[in-house]
Amino acid sequence: MDDDGQPLFRWSWVESNWNSDSPNSIVNLLEAHIVMSLVPVLLGLLAALPLGLACVRWRFLYQPTSAIMNVVYALPSLPLFMLLIPETGLARLTVIIPLTFYALAVLVPAVVDGLGSVPDHVRQSAVAMGFTPLRRLVQVELPIAVPVVLAGLRVVTVSSISLVSVGALIGQGGLGNLFTDAFQRDFYTPAIAGIVLIVLLALVGDGIVLAAQRLLTPWMRARRAS
Repeated sequence: MDDDGQPLFRWSWVESNWNSDSPNSIVNLLEAHIVMSLVPVLLGLLAALPLGLACVRWRFLYQPTSAIMNVVYALPSLPLFMLLIPETGLARLTVIIPLTFYALAVLVPAVVDGLGSVPDHVRQSAVAMGFTPLRRLVQVELPIAVPVVLAGLRVVTVSSISLVSVGALIGQGGLGNLFTDAFQRDFYTPAIAGIVLIVLLALVGDGIVLAAQRLLTPWMRARRAS
């Protein structure tokens, strides 16, 4: 109960706002949240792979790249939104761009560490077997690096789902818009619904990445079984 003796959570509000014609219905906000969370993760992964490979190939690139990524990750998202609004407007892209750079800041070191975890004797064995550099990368090095890279991807997925909510301050927060609605009306139900859905979405996202890791690394399951 709140201070007025009303229940903190009202199922009737959820039912009436779940899939209404309003653009702020829960289903529409959930769809927007998924898109704005997923796109930065995919873009970050696609960009992190070649950047990480370049840093492994030319080691002198890693320190400045890592420093830049650390600075980017330390930047608060709201000022970045403010800087982007004159160019991108109050659109989803304004949220997606900073989250993509945050994803890069985590995934580039993950790719470098993953490739660095490949034992030298494994690389040498692949060379002795006549593997070309590309074949060695695809069939030997990347599979071994998968657990480390996907560990970083799990962090990125969950943090991206959480950080999208900040976009509510510019009207593009997905489920985070429920928080501003709750604050403006002094009504707790939208905030509670938003929190629960974001947590569930993060658990689902983490579970999908974990399932992908198990699928892509069957030898690890065999090792545990033995």
